[in-house]
Amino acid sequence: MKKLLTVLLLFLSLWAVAQNEQLANNYFDRGEFEKALVSYEELLKGQQGNTNYFQRVVECYQQLQQYDKAEKAIQARLDKYRQNTLLVELGYNYQLQKNQEKANKYFDQAIDKIKKNAPEAYGIAYTFERKALFDYALLAYKTALETDPKLSFNFQMAMIYGQKGEPDLMIETYLLEAYQNPQNLPIIQNQLSRFMTEDADANFNDSLKKALLLRAQKTQDVFWNDFLSWFFVQQKEYGKAFIQQKAIYKRNPDSFSNIVNLAQMAISDNDQDSASEILTFVLENTNDLELLIQAHSYLLDMKIERASAKDYPEITATLDRLIKEFGISPYTLELLELEADFTAFHLNNPEKAKMILKNAMEMPVNRYQMADLKMQMADILLFEEKFNQALIYYSQVSEEMSGDVTGQEAQLKTAKTSYYKGDFEWASHQLKVLKSASTQLIANDALDLFLLISDNTVEDSTQVALKKLARADFLLYQNKKPEALAQFQLILKEHKGEAIEPVTLLRLGKTYEKMGDYTQALDYYANLLNNHKDCIYRDEALYYSAEIYNVNLSDAEKAKPLYEEIIFKHEDSIYFVDSRNKYRKLRGDTNL
Repeated sequence: MKKLLTVLLLFLSLWAVAQNEQLANNYFDRGEFEKALVSYEELLKGQQGNTNYFQRVVECYQQLQQYDKAEKAIQARLDKYRQNTLLVELGYNYQLQKNQEKANKYFDQAIDKIKKNAPEAYGIAYTFERKALFDYALLAYKTALETDPKLSFNFQMAMIYGQKGEPDLMIETYLLEAYQNPQNLPIIQNQLSRFMTEDADANFNDSLKKALLLRAQKTQDVFWNDFLSWFFVQQKEYGKAFIQQKAIYKRNPDSFSNIVNLAQMAISDNDQDSASEILTFVLENTNDLELLIQAHSYLLDMKIERASAKDYPEITATLDRLIKEFGISPYTLELLELEADFTAFHLNNPEKAKMILKNAMEMPVNRYQMADLKMQMADILLFEEKFNQALIYYSQVSEEMSGDVTGQEAQLKTAKTSYYKGDFEWASHQLKVLKSASTQLIANDALDLFLLISDNTVEDSTQVALKKLARADFLLYQNKKPEALAQFQLILKEHKGEAIEPVTLLRLGKTYEKMGDYTQALDYYANLLNNHKDCIYRDEALYYSAEIYNVNLSDAEKAKPLYEEIIFKHEDSIYFVDSRNKYRKLRGDTNL
């Protein structure tokens, strides 16, 4: 019983401290420094060694311009604990009083401590940095390096150069750190990518590219080719990234993994020309069975994406030839899945497609491969409008791959199946969960569909128009574009002026775009932009229109104002960064 009471009292004591700290923080954040001071002083009495409480007490004194009390508190703590970071605090207290001479005296004393003991730089430099005394922070690190050259502060110094607005020095220091400590490369690239996507310094990308090119030319070290490849990927310039990967391959012809990954990224960003060039290079330079099958599959998949009915016999012949050449085995699963998808969705032969998948399921495949096969089987059952059977397979994958991206993808397809069926309530229930999915693409798709359902339920509780849209979307899923177009047109006619109109215009534009009818696509996007000034699909219509002019019609002058509108009026759009980069290129900026 005694132990239980002790534990209970301890718990209550900790809870009380936590409550008091929260109260003190609230006062401080609201600028009520007198009240905050009383609370922090009380907390400090109970925990005299607590640095955070002490720091807040001093900051309260300084906010209340009680500099003498702040100095007295700092000096007393310095005498008691001998923490040399407190010399910086003393100096800063004088700086607040505009007594720079005395402030510098204490700052210099802190630097002198580093000369005697270099590791002191960690705490002292950090304290300088926290006070925005960046020059002294750099001096602290440089002094430590002079005292003990074995220490390394490149990362910390690079961050300070960034805060000072000195990008060239920041780049130089980050690159030095990356080369000396390659294990830190991902962190450094993450930091650099933040600056690459900011508008604050338009010359940053140019400076980084020049620094990387200089090192690649000077040292001939593949480390810099790989870094340059990363740089061009950030700019979505996959052709230039491929040049760097080829340079690496010539010196190290044993590995193709980075080149294949690059092809996948190019495909994801719809840069099919670069992807084709990369994959052709793979086919010409490897005998690895897995890589050959992968490259052939990607190339065929891209061809199918752009194909019309007249291309189907050639694609069928190519699939037959490749499957005959490489055989039927777990190694050729990608080709078999591609054949099944093409047979069902393009040749309209779902029975043959299901047979291909059933035979593949009997092979010794791993759990991920089996999940893919079941998912594709569900896709084909959905194509046949066998909704319940499709849901069974999707549910199996979702359960068997719980916690995995594949499981979340199956959940999203389950929600879409409910949407196609017109079961919007159940679809919304599933989509609510998926809005926080770990994969951004799945989360975005889930959010888009959730908003579509909710937005078109508020105005029309009977969901008549939404049911028609779901049917049109399902026809698109079945690759029945003419029928889908007719259904979308019917929605525009019967529900003109309703909430469903803008998304229907967007669907029409996108469908015509995929069919290669860019004039019709642009007309529908323009209709949306001209007649629905406040709708949530404006950024998409702007971006799709800009892409047609830029990529398909090579009309830069018409593309520029569309990208520009996204930059200045849709800063939160997922197309913002890409639009800004493309706008700069069209404008002729050299800092790319």
